[in-house]
Amino acid sequence: MIGLGLSQVLPQLAGDSHDLVANVVRVATMTGLAFIMIHVGFEFHIDKTNLRQYGWDYFVAFTAATFPWIFATGYFVFVMLPSDLWGSGDAWTETLLAGRFAAPTSAGVLFSMLAAAGLAGTWMFRKVRILAIFDDLDTVLLMIPLKILIVGLAWQLGLIVVLMAVLLALAYVFLHRVALPVSWGWVLGYAAAMVAVSEVLYSATKVIDPSVPIHIEVLLPAFVLGCVARPKPAQPRTAPMAAHDELHELLERPAERRAGAWVAAVFMLLVGLSLPQIFEGADAQHPEPTPAALHAAAPGASVDDPALAGGEFEGRYADTVTASQPSISWGAIAAHVLVLSALINVGKMFPVVCYRKEAHWKHRLAIAVGMWPRGEVGAGVLVLSLSYGIGGPIVTVAMLSLALNLVLTGVFIIIVKRLISHEDQAVTV
Repeated sequence: MIGLGLSQVLPQLAGDSHDLVANVVRVATMTGLAFIMIHVGFEFHIDKTNLRQYGWDYFVAFTAATFPWIFATGYFVFVMLPSDLWGSGDAWTETLLAGRFAAPTSAGVLFSMLAAAGLAGTWMFRKVRILAIFDDLDTVLLMIPLKILIVGLAWQLGLIVVLMAVLLALAYVFLHRVALPVSWGWVLGYAAAMVAVSEVLYSATKVIDPSVPIHIEVLLPAFVLGCVARPKPAQPRTAPMAAHDELHELLERPAERRAGAWVAAVFMLLVGLSLPQIFEGADAQHPEPTPAALHAAAPGASVDDPALAGGEFEGRYADTVTASQPSISWGAIAAHVLVLSALINVGKMFPVVCYRKEAHWKHRLAIAVGMWPRGEVGAGVLVLSLSYGIGGPIVTVAMLSLALNLVLTGVFIIIVKRLISHEDQAVTV
């Protein structure tokens, strides 16, 4: 919320240096996102000897990620766009990406809040941990076809798909088998290095072909690094430990918890700073994009490459369906935010009808409510949507819905805690 407030005055404060400041904020935001996704990878553990047990969990997580996405996209198209655009392919493509912010459960926020509420030993916590990580993984993977829809087919994107497949294979084969220093300082260094490689690759390929530069999002590489890593002990152990026990022991150290909390907090502040002005100016819902904000814009867009400005590419951003929609009243914005937020959370309710042989209905309802919090990954998707020129009232509503969900996270955890009574907490699998 502080970042969102500061974003409204940042252009005035930065003056002529606004583009430089926006670039710094963007790079720092992606570094924080990479740090968080590495930690999500740390939490990812599977039993390779019994893979079938994860099939149903992945399906449940898929629904928890897909239904809110479908509901948000449908709301954007059928409620917030005029009826003559309901059959527009461009409208669907843009809103599919804009609606993806609604999909991912915030694993980092959820795990820390449930642990703080004393629920770490419950069946619900163990189950929701698997579902939330699969949920985030599903979001990361679906960003690939979404990017192809936005940018179009190109050999560069084919190369990215191959690279992603290789990364996933490495994550499976070397799951928590590579001994690495994984204290918070090292993880922050890994995150910064990934962002630097992504930036250098983008700049280099932009010289080769400015219409379709290779831009690798840090979400999947960071997640895969977290998946393959296991702690490198500072001294020999008297007895061997499983990788997940080693990681848990490390991440529960006070210094690691404090560092993780600070990085997550700074990341959310930077996300707020990355968002466009929505409360200032005569046309607040259609801010002028900066080159930094449009780093990943559609190939050949004048906003992405000043060298291509003019001619057939002139005004590419203004011609996007979402950005070209007229402003609406702030009362209407508030109503859309409330309805959209409710729809998104309803979309997370499928786990209530699952696991009926394993848990009481209160536990299943607690899982569904536990999947409501959104934060880091959803905010990262929203920032990515801005980078592709998606804007207008739809992004304003999406952004404020995410902010409302963040504010209510504590309320969601209280609901979960009340659903799981003292006696229920003794239930184990």
